[in-house]
Amino acid sequence: MKLFYSLLVFFISSTMFAQIVVINELDCDTPGVDDKEFVELKSVTPNFSLDGFILVFFNGSASGGNRSYLALDLAGYTTDSNGLLLIGSTTVVPFPQYIIPVSVIQNGADAVAIYQASLDDFPDETLATQVNLVDALVYGTNDPEATELLNLLGLSEQINEGAGNNTNSIQRFDDGEGNITYQATTPTPRQNNDGSGIIFNGITISVPQEIYNEGDVFDITITSDFAVSDDFVFDLSLNNGGFNEDDFTGNTMLTIPNGNNTVTTTITIIDDDLDEGDEVVKIRILDLEEPYIRNNSVVEVRIVDNDFVIASWGTPINPTYGVVASTQPDGYYNSLNGLAGEDLKQAVQEIIADQNTVRTHTYADIIDILKSADQNPLNSNEVWLVYTEQSRSKLEFQTGSSGVGKWNREHTYPRSLGGFNSIEDDDIATGINSFWITNADSLRHGNSDAHALRAADAGENSSRGNQHYGQYNGPAGTLGGFKGDVARGVLYMEIRFNGLSVVDGFPAVTGQMGDLQTILTWHRNDAPDDFEMNRNNVVYEWQRNRNPFIDLPDLVEYIWGNLVGEVWDQELSIADAALNQLKIYPNPAKDYLQFKGVNGATDITILTIDGRQLQSQRIYNDTTIDMSLSSGMYLLNITSEGQTAIRKILVQ
Repeated sequence: MKLFYSLLVFFISSTMFAQIVVINELDCDTPGVDDKEFVELKSVTPNFSLDGFILVFFNGSASGGNRSYLALDLAGYTTDSNGLLLIGSTTVVPFPQYIIPVSVIQNGADAVAIYQASLDDFPDETLATQVNLVDALVYGTNDPEATELLNLLGLSEQINEGAGNNTNSIQRFDDGEGNITYQATTPTPRQNNDGSGIIFNGITISVPQEIYNEGDVFDITITSDFAVSDDFVFDLSLNNGGFNEDDFTGNTMLTIPNGNNTVTTTITIIDDDLDEGDEVVKIRILDLEEPYIRNNSVVEVRIVDNDFVIASWGTPINPTYGVVASTQPDGYYNSLNGLAGEDLKQAVQEIIADQNTVRTHTYADIIDILKSADQNPLNSNEVWLVYTEQSRSKLEFQTGSSGVGKWNREHTYPRSLGGFNSIEDDDIATGINSFWITNADSLRHGNSDAHALRAADAGENSSRGNQHYGQYNGPAGTLGGFKGDVARGVLYMEIRFNGLSVVDGFPAVTGQMGDLQTILTWHRNDAPDDFEMNRNNVVYEWQRNRNPFIDLPDLVEYIWGNLVGEVWDQELSIADAALNQLKIYPNPAKDYLQFKGVNGATDITILTIDGRQLQSQRIYNDTTIDMSLSSGMYLLNITSEGQTAIRKILVQ
């Protein structure tokens, strides 16, 4: 019986590598950023369908436990005229038939294997197996031998590509007599390792730069690896979305003449009067056939639209006040009147977390919300970035691993501090008319609440990480026009979701964020402006709730600040419509008050809490009033255009 079992194992080991399709070449480590790794498969017969096959990668490290970390379904793919299928990222040359992200192939000691199986058979962390195995390769980069992984796959030899950052690939050679050997040598993607077969002619598309303005003229050059033997005639496409033949002029039916290897066409971008937003041109060759193959598939060029809308309000660093009116429904906050303390806080939550009204959308929808809510007032084709206080094209949203020059979604209340993350279907944008029902206990929806999400420079977002405000104060040299905005977003989150709080200091407790005193100071010193009010209005269209601390900034003092425990009366706490633009800070104050949003002659009178007049002054524009008052509570009587409002201030 033992002899029979040994013979059976030998039979399985020697026949599992049936010559259907094999791993022909592997480059697991490349110099520098390590983004040109690839796997090449080879079938015995050319143009072979890979339906029913999968490719599985195994981690041979101690922590990896010889289990799978990536599986690729090969269904729908066919090898080329040499029987080859190249699998790699878009940085690999020539351009792979099967695209995978950069830097996903591990260096070793690891393995890659072909199976006739379903992806369902290999969920992540599946132990390496010989069941349905077609071919396998255990490899490394000067790593100790992965003995257990070899045994699991029925192999006896680990193939070494070379030291880290090497310029080699591992290549398979078959002498035709059943002898298989491997060599580490110069990579030959989409070429037979022995130099036989069809030598493909790679075609490269190139442009001088990646960004042009409407009206600009630029050249597109098409180059083949070597001179063509017949006239090579092909069509070029620039179309992408709304960008089409109406947006440019230039020849797109091109020919590389016999004996040459290049052709150039000149493209003129039409300068129209339409506000179409910045657009991306995707340059590609249509219907490319062997022996011609792509060295790069699509070259993208961004066209900056010089037709854009300028808003009537300012940016957060050049703010305006009173231009944008709140779109809150009549009576939206009436239920707060006459309440104080926890009753007031609960009443605010019942408005902004009302499950019969409030909606939440997916994390993917946030991209579209931010393009509108954080739109740059000076250019409707751009977003305004929190923290760095700069604008960036809406097109530059980060979609890949590199965030250089990109923007992404910043959680002002960090996910790791709040304890919420992406949920099922969060990566699918479904639009404004598709939403989830939500309430105060739906903490998971904190991941996609637009009131607390901002467009941010990707690099600065990473630098902020999950730091509390006060630990993080923004980039050096910025004006801090973001501080009140993010403070109000964080305070909103405490009321909106049960389980979140804003506290003093820098806590290390999930559900808590700091520093409350820093956040209150930021709120007091950077009053809500028109940019923030417009943002509140946009988010309200999607979520059907508002950030009350933008509409009613004084409310912050009644919940966290110097008026905690006092009764909220909307009539006394906010100015009438004509005075709603007037912003007064700091509060608490010491020896001065600043006034922003003054529109014409305005009388300011400082009164004691029992109504005795202490100081009176008429102002005509934004200004600072000096005070010399004892510590305590005072009233400001503000009169403009026949209307009067009363504000409470605390002097420290």
